[in-house]
Amino acid sequence: MARTEAMGLARLFKAIADPTRLQILSLITSAPEHELCACELYEPLGLSQPTVSHHLKVLHDAGILDRESRGTWAWYSIRREALDELSSVLHLEATSSPSTAA
Repeated sequence: MARTEAMGLARLFKAIADPTRLQILSLITSAPEHELCACELYEPLGLSQPTVSHHLKVLHDAGILDRESRGTWAWYSIRREALDELSSVLHLEATSSPSTAA
């Protein structure tokens, strides 16, 4: 794996290495259209608007979430490409590593 590829993947892993961000991804994934308004996340997460906005920004900046403005609201959806990239790397690493089972 090239250094630049490793740095990009590390950025993705760092963005999801937070319980709140994993909850956000789960909530968006389970939403009927696989998208949610930021305003729909405050209550289920039990967090303030600024805190939720911070976590959404981290996920968006890492390329995990797409953001669309609709009027005064921001709607978020998961960029499948980012999750597919993480999944393929984990699968590749798992299949190319020697088994440690005895």
